[in-house]
Amino acid sequence: MKPSTPVWHPCTQMKDHETYPIIKIDRADGIYLFDDKGNSYIDAVSSWWVNLFGHNNPRLKRALRDQLDKVEHVIFAGITHNPAEILAKDLVDITPEKLTRVFFADIGSAAVESAMKLSYGYRKNTGNEKKNRYIYLDSGYHGETLGALSVCGEQLYSELFGAIMIENIRVQGPDCYRCPFNKTRENCDAECFFHMEKAMAENKDAVTAVILEPLLQCAGGFKMYPPVYLKKLVKAAEHYNIHTIFDEIACGFGRTGTMFALEQAGVCPDFLCLSKGITSGYLPLSVVMTHEEIYDAFYDEYTTLKAFLHSHSYTGNPLACACGVETMKIFREDDVINANRKKFPVMHEYINKKFGGKPHVGEIRHLGCVSAIELVEDTSTRKSFDWKKRTGFQIFRKAIGKGAYLRNLGDIIYFMTPYIITEDEMVRLVDIAYESVYEVL
Repeated sequence: MKPSTPVWHPCTQMKDHETYPIIKIDRADGIYLFDDKGNSYIDAVSSWWVNLFGHNNPRLKRALRDQLDKVEHVIFAGITHNPAEILAKDLVDITPEKLTRVFFADIGSAAVESAMKLSYGYRKNTGNEKKNRYIYLDSGYHGETLGALSVCGEQLYSELFGAIMIENIRVQGPDCYRCPFNKTRENCDAECFFHMEKAMAENKDAVTAVILEPLLQCAGGFKMYPPVYLKKLVKAAEHYNIHTIFDEIACGFGRTGTMFALEQAGVCPDFLCLSKGITSGYLPLSVVMTHEEIYDAFYDEYTTLKAFLHSHSYTGNPLACACGVETMKIFREDDVINANRKKFPVMHEYINKKFGGKPHVGEIRHLGCVSAIELVEDTSTRKSFDWKKRTGFQIFRKAIGKGAYLRNLGDIIYFMTPYIITEDEMVRLVDIAYESVYEVL
């Protein structure tokens, strides 16, 4: 029987809910979600990777209430407000010196599309409109609006809509678990970069930008790769006059162990897309950061028609910006990055202890505050399970019954918790994951 709700959930086969009732969350606090039946669940995935400092956080609630007493929303064109101005300055202060301009949007996909349009708009405004295509990685994910999908390497999301998307250039990206050069993250020189170098060289006159998630590809299989790849990318992009778009929507704001992943390579892109944790997950907000050369290509007399005509109704929403300002304060005042560097290795070590060398554990991956366990049918050949068996989904459902919302990504079990998780809660979460995995397998 079809679910009774009129709500159509994203990334969900609604027919599954004939078997598994939809969980109705009544309230949340800290790292826990509570349903309307009184059951609690550890929010192991930070409510789709957005929540940094826990649900029901008093500082963020206070910031939201204070702003609500002033103005909830106002058109963000020719009008500005303090939360947006303060947040923009905060972002400029914590990103590479070159990134001096902040363009507000509302969701991650909108930031990606803004960056894509800004890159091509720069080309058109400077007389080089033949550079109108984009290079992307085969495991890359940048959102699900049509422009963002056109640079999505995960065919699960994009294949259905291929006929109505612009055609861009897909490139084989890093896959350190199945490295064709028999290297590891620790000893490689990003030999796999030759695929990208070749695509850039062959398409340098047609490509305006290359887009990728630095160091951590989340939706593409929680693949983690070394900083040297980014160093090579930026150097090659400069050589071929190609812009770089770094999508740190999921991996920014401390997830990789530094405030932004780009810091670990010591590089700066032409465009930096940020969202998710920018408000600690309290309200939708996104930004694109760029530099003066891009900004100046749109800065001219009105009659030249060079202005960047791209807008969203909720661009720069004051409530969301106020949450962003408070989020930046928490990072500064609580020294969050350094605190996390001490805390999350405890979780890494416990995951290694529980899962290391166990049957069907292909690889255990850690980067900053993110851990992933790739489960395979055969560890010697690294052969994946038959996707139709939905092994990971079965584990996810088992974990729900044990009190953890540990949503799988295929047959990858991953941990991306709010930063406020305690060591005892880490142990409990990993224990639930372990029990769930081996009860299914």
